[in-house]
Amino acid sequence: MSTPMSLQASNTAAKQKRLRCAIYTRKSSEEGLDMEFNSMDAQREACEAYTASQKAEGWVTVRDRYDDGGVSGGTLERPALKRLIADVEDGLVDIIVVYKIDRLSRALMDFAKLVEIFDRNNVTFVSVTQSFNTTTSMGRLTLNILLSFAQFEREVIGERIRDKFAASRKRGIWMGGSVPMGYDVKNRKLVINEAEAAIVRMIFERFVSLGSATVLARAVYAEGIRNRRGRPIDKGVIYRLLSNQVYLGKAVHKGTIYDGEHKAIITEKLWDRVQAVMQESPRGSGSRYSISANSLLKGLIYSDTGSAMTMTYTKKQDRQYRYYISMDLLKSRPIADGAGPQRIPAGMVESAVVGEIQRVVRTPEVVAKVIEHLQHDDQTIDQKAVVAALGNFDALWASLFPIEQSRITRLLIDRVTIGTNGIAVDIKTEGIGSIVHDIMGSHKSEHMK
Repeated sequence: MSTPMSLQASNTAAKQKRLRCAIYTRKSSEEGLDMEFNSMDAQREACEAYTASQKAEGWVTVRDRYDDGGVSGGTLERPALKRLIADVEDGLVDIIVVYKIDRLSRALMDFAKLVEIFDRNNVTFVSVTQSFNTTTSMGRLTLNILLSFAQFEREVIGERIRDKFAASRKRGIWMGGSVPMGYDVKNRKLVINEAEAAIVRMIFERFVSLGSATVLARAVYAEGIRNRRGRPIDKGVIYRLLSNQVYLGKAVHKGTIYDGEHKAIITEKLWDRVQAVMQESPRGSGSRYSISANSLLKGLIYSDTGSAMTMTYTKKQDRQYRYYISMDLLKSRPIADGAGPQRIPAGMVESAVVGEIQRVVRTPEVVAKVIEHLQHDDQTIDQKAVVAALGNFDALWASLFPIEQSRITRLLIDRVTIGTNGIAVDIKTEGIGSIVHDIMGSHKSEHMK
């Protein structure tokens, strides 16, 4: 008995393997995504039509959508792509369909990673407009050639953007970014915000008279002056503000200064006075501060024989190496057998001492002594504020100038001894209480944020 043709077709369809197709679309910019029919819709429509044409091969489009709008193809950090990779790993996808290969990736190394994932999970990759199969050696060669051109195109576009940016900066055009205090952006140009500009001028002028960003920051905080976000203006903000040539009406690009389109807030005379003060401050590179910077433990460090150690340095191939050396060795005096090192790298011992200070100021015993010492003079001292201040010691230390670090070191260190068993650091716990007020004052604005 013969089998009807319709029944034969039905049996063939039943044996046909069902291939689940995931369509991936991407658009680099967000422009036009709010349109009723955008480029991502066009990509998907073309992919769906191609998948439908392969229905006889068992291709069927999965319901999940994998669409990345406004995301660059130069990175794999894309939400929809991550979901797609997860579904591939879970065995939910057989074929990935894209309009063009650069929709999936524009970077050759990234694409190699994706292909490795696809191969490991027996997933085929198909481009609607570039016909090839990644399971064959010829398909891989074709893919690498096409992807190399895609990466080349991306790099050329990047070079064009950088060249355009540089040309615009040379003309003094504002090219976006964080808007400096004292200005607003209107029609893509910087215009002076008079209220904020007055604060900027005040900071420049008062820095010249005070000569200290730390003192100025405390004064500004006490007067309730805030930035446009309502946050206190700390020392770091002040230094960045005083170094920003945008207030001179300049535009800076890669170290080169150009005349800007915007108006200046301060005069060149005031700018020069501020820079002169900054050069004289500990933040500058004056030789009178380099001594303190290079000998943090001067007068505090000794060998285990009781000999004082002093700073010395050697140079090798234009590099300077600092050491602490005992006066016995320096003066060629006799050194007892079994004595500890008479010469030690300065950076190593200084780091160890600072680390010990940072450890000690957090110990419960020292915290209790500091609170007791402070409350002896002022019963209103807030214990929580003291604990928080000591907790901020590391941040305070990192923000200090070398000369200030030396001052605090002398307040906290009684003696550093270099012996055969290592480095012994004698801490003056009573000295900690004397700097807590400084810590609380320097970081009060941070607690308020």
